[in-house]
Amino acid sequence: MGKLRTSTVASKPQYNPNMTKRQEYRVISTHKDFEVREYQPCVIAEVKVSADYATASSTAFGSLFKYISQGNNASEKIAMTAPVISAQREPAVSADEWFVSFVMPSGSTIGQMPQPNDARVHLRELAAETCVATSFKGTATAKKSEAVALQLRLGASKENIALSSETRICRFDPPFKPGFMQYNEIVIPIHPVE
Repeated sequence: MGKLRTSTVASKPQYNPNMTKRQEYRVISTHKDFEVREYQPCVIAEVKVSADYATASSTAFGSLFKYISQGNNASEKIAMTAPVISAQREPAVSADEWFVSFVMPSGSTIGQMPQPNDARVHLRELAAETCVATSFKGTATAKKSEAVALQLRLGASKENIALSSETRICRFDPPFKPGFMQYNEIVIPIHPVE
């Protein structure tokens, strides 16, 4: 995968772990503009929305937030885990098909999670997976996120890392936090070796 470099990544924006627990991963290697990470298995609650990115994110957020705020068959509160993920994955019916998700607390299994009251919210278990990731500050607009994702794909290509077609826009801060202070990541799964 090329030589490991650490100089540039150290100056990249950092997520404040005092805010919210975050999805668990370990760094496998550090490159000039990105990391290769192994994400631990997890459960996500997700809503599929057909709309532009901004509308899809805000529409799905309400349903997901209700689910973790006792909007489930056990009337149970579920701890918030960062990030909120907006993903496009194959096969997509259209460019405006988004899957917006919350990551459930570490160690959760489908069997342990209460069922959502809202039929739009679906629980899904993700196996461990290897991804490339990079971070950026500012409001994660569709235009900015697309530009960062393109740079990430170019950087991975230079290191001969084959990526899937899925792109995840990961937002770590509440929408009321000033845009210039918001921390975000683009995460793209690596194509499994066959």
